[in-house]
Amino acid sequence: MSIFGDSTFFIWAALLLIPAVILGIMEKPIKYYGFLLSLFFIGAACINSPVSLVYMGLYCIWQYGLARVMLKVTEKNGRDRRTFWAAISFSILPLAVFKLSELIGHSLFGFIGISYLTFKSVQIIIEIYDEIIKECRPFEFAYFLLFFPSVSAGPIDRSRRFEEDIRRIPPKKEYLDMVGTGLFKICLGLVYKFVIAALLYQGITYIAYVDIVSRFWVQLGYMYLYGGYLFFDFAGYSLMAIGVSYMLGVKTPENFNKPFISTDIREFWDRWHITLSHWFRDFVFSRFMMASIRGKWFSSKLTGAACGFMINMTLMGIWHGLDMSYIIYGVYHGILLSITEMYQKKSKFYKKNKKKKWYIWISRVITFNLVMFGFYIFSGRLMEII
Repeated sequence: MSIFGDSTFFIWAALLLIPAVILGIMEKPIKYYGFLLSLFFIGAACINSPVSLVYMGLYCIWQYGLARVMLKVTEKNGRDRRTFWAAISFSILPLAVFKLSELIGHSLFGFIGISYLTFKSVQIIIEIYDEIIKECRPFEFAYFLLFFPSVSAGPIDRSRRFEEDIRRIPPKKEYLDMVGTGLFKICLGLVYKFVIAALLYQGITYIAYVDIVSRFWVQLGYMYLYGGYLFFDFAGYSLMAIGVSYMLGVKTPENFNKPFISTDIREFWDRWHITLSHWFRDFVFSRFMMASIRGKWFSSKLTGAACGFMINMTLMGIWHGLDMSYIIYGVYHGILLSITEMYQKKSKFYKKNKKKKWYIWISRVITFNLVMFGFYIFSGRLMEII
């Protein structure tokens, strides 16, 4: 069984979500049943790889232990930087081992959703260090990490927001509205992923057999088809994940918001894979900027922002994988964001025309094509030609 990936999943989901809806209508807690569902679907998805379930269990225990250590140290000594960086390093360690092992062809410590679970785990450690999170209970921690709609590919929720949802029991009318919204999102996600994305994939498959070196227009077609496929496949998955979350009483945050109408790259990253980009913004870029300003690392904030964008996006590229295509993709977007920041801060032409319709439309066309070229890099096709 593949979560949101095959008919078996949807048949089981349709049946097993019925008790959740009944609980919601009766204004009873859904969280315990939702946790059992998460264990069931994760177990079914990993049925052919029992060792991955062992890895996942060890991972959850490991991360919970780190969170508890951080809580105790913070309560006793306040914000201890050495403990904080040690906890962050140990939290990322399982993912690093998995990524590096893939390079040598032996997948070690791999399991469903390890990348997304790491985002959640690191977020908790950071917010414990910031003294925002004051307690960490085993059930809430495990349910947050293993919440099955978003376990394999997001969206990336925040622990405090998630816990507020699972503790709160919405009134019957509000819950029924959530169910209706959830069903709509699931249906739309099905169309996105299994109709539109599937058709675009057929086009990509056809182009894969065409001469890739000598025909520029073939590469151009591949670039736009791949970009469209990536959006509809991932946005479709996200919609279904959010829809099922709603039926379990959890308002998982949106992940896409019409990204292809963005007027610049900064706006694009506020519309594309929103939970990922906002995670990096809040926990990497913003923290880098605050540290650089306090330490007076750069002669100007603009230079600091450019460096921050490069670090932020390069890390995002590495997170996708250690393949050169992913790293170059991250560097590419870091450069685009840096140039955009400098242009918008320094250009009188931009300040004079940014609200004019003609300028907005030209900006959208340029941004769209820059984004599509980025996806072309991400696909690995460019490296094949080079």
